[in-house]
Amino acid sequence: MKRLARDLQIKGIEILRKEKVEGMSEERFDVIVVGGGLAGTAAAYRLAKAGLSCCLIERGQSCGSKNMTGGRLYGHSLEKLMPGFAERAPIERKITKERISMATRRGAMTLDYTSKKLGLESCASYTVLRSKFDKWMADEAEKAGAMIITGVRVDDLVVKGGKVIGVKSGDEEAYADVVILADGVNSLLAQKLGMKKELLPSQVAVGAKEVIKLDTKTVSDRFGVTDDEGAGWLFDGDCTGGSIGGGFLYTNKDSVSIGVVATVSDIERSGLTVVEMVDRLKEHPVVKPLIAGGKLIEYSAHLVPEAGYRMVPELVGDGVLVTGDAAGFVMNLGFMVRGMDFAIESGRLAAETVLRAKKKRDFSAESLSIYKKALDRNFIMRDLKHYRRFPQVMEIRRLFREYPAMIDEVLDNLFRVDGRPPENIAKMAMRAANRVGVFHIAEDFWKAVRAL
Repeated sequence: MKRLARDLQIKGIEILRKEKVEGMSEERFDVIVVGGGLAGTAAAYRLAKAGLSCCLIERGQSCGSKNMTGGRLYGHSLEKLMPGFAERAPIERKITKERISMATRRGAMTLDYTSKKLGLESCASYTVLRSKFDKWMADEAEKAGAMIITGVRVDDLVVKGGKVIGVKSGDEEAYADVVILADGVNSLLAQKLGMKKELLPSQVAVGAKEVIKLDTKTVSDRFGVTDDEGAGWLFDGDCTGGSIGGGFLYTNKDSVSIGVVATVSDIERSGLTVVEMVDRLKEHPVVKPLIAGGKLIEYSAHLVPEAGYRMVPELVGDGVLVTGDAAGFVMNLGFMVRGMDFAIESGRLAAETVLRAKKKRDFSAESLSIYKKALDRNFIMRDLKHYRRFPQVMEIRRLFREYPAMIDEVLDNLFRVDGRPPENIAKMAMRAANRVGVFHIAEDFWKAVRAL
C-alpha cells in the first residue's frame, strides 16, 4: 500500500521485508491484523514481542476511537499477557461494588454487594475509557515493534488459490503469511470469505453510551467508594421501556459512563429510540441525583454481539483467523457482561497459533486449526458453552416489564406505612404474582435454572 508505506516512513519505521509479487514490489509482513480494538492490539503486541513483522491496520483515526463498550475490563486475561498492567495502564477505578437493579418508572429494587474481595489480583476488574485504554494498548504494541496504521480502511482480502495472502485498501495491496480479522461484530471481511453469516437482528444489540463529567470527590461520595475504587451497575426494566435489553453505569475517576443496550429485533416494541432509552435511564429517580450537575463530554453508539455461543462463526481458514467481537466472543448474563477479557485472550491465542505455524512454515487451515483447540481448552469456549442457553433467558420479555412491576408492587406494600391495617405478606405476594401468572413464573424460573 502506498499510503501504508508513506505512513511508516513518516513514523521513521523501515518496512521489514519486500518481495516481488507478480512483477510488482509490494509490502509483505509475517502477519497483518485488521482492527485496532483489544483483540487486535493484544495479538499485535504478542506477535511483535516474539519478533515477527506485524502490521495492524485500524480504520479509525486512532485505536479506540470507535469503541463504546460500557467500560468494564475483567483483568485476568490482560494480566496473563502483560503482567502488572494495572500499574501503568490508564485504568479508571478498581471495581469493589456491584449493583443490579430491577426498575419500574417510579422506583427500583437494587441488589448491592460491596467487598474488597472483588479487587483481589486474581479477579480484579476495572473501569476504563476505551478511547484512552485502546490507544495505550496500541502504543504498547508499537513499542514492542508492531506497525500501527490508523485512518486506513481495509476494503477486501487478497485471496489466491483459496488462501488469504493479504489485504486490499482501494487499489493498493499488502501481503502476509496470515491475516487476523479483529474488525468487530459486523466483520464484512469474514462474511466475504463465507466464514461468517450476515447478522440477524436477534443476534445483535445497539449500544449507546454517554460519558458525563463530574469530579473525583463527587463520584466517590455519591457512589460510596474511595477515590481509587468504583462501582459497576446494571439495570433491567424501565430504561428500555419493556424491550429486551438493559442499562449500565460505571464510575470512572472523574466521570461516569452510562448507557443502554437494546436488542435490534425488539427495539420497536417499546416505541422508544435507543437515544430516548438513555435519556429515560438518566431521568430515573434512582439515577438522576447521581449524575446531577454533570457535563456530557462523550457520546457513542455501536453494534454489540448478543447471541453468545450460538453466533460463533467459522474461526479458521487458509491464512486467516477470526478473533474478538468478529468471532462473537461476548457474553451477557444480565448480572454480568463480558467481552473485553474474551477479546484480549482470543487475540493472544491467535498470536500463539501464528507463532507455532511460523515454526512449521505452514499457514493452512489445518495448521491454524490449533487455534480452535486452544479456544476449546480455554475459558472462552468453556464459559460460552456453559452459558449457551442464557441468551434465551434474556429473550423472556417478562423480565423487562412484568417482573420489575411485580417486585415493585410487593416492596411498595411491604415498606409503605399509611395507617391502613397490615396485610398478610404471603397473600399480598401471591396477588402480585397472579398478575404475571404463576405458570409463567414457574416456566421462566425453570428456563433460568437450566441456563445456569
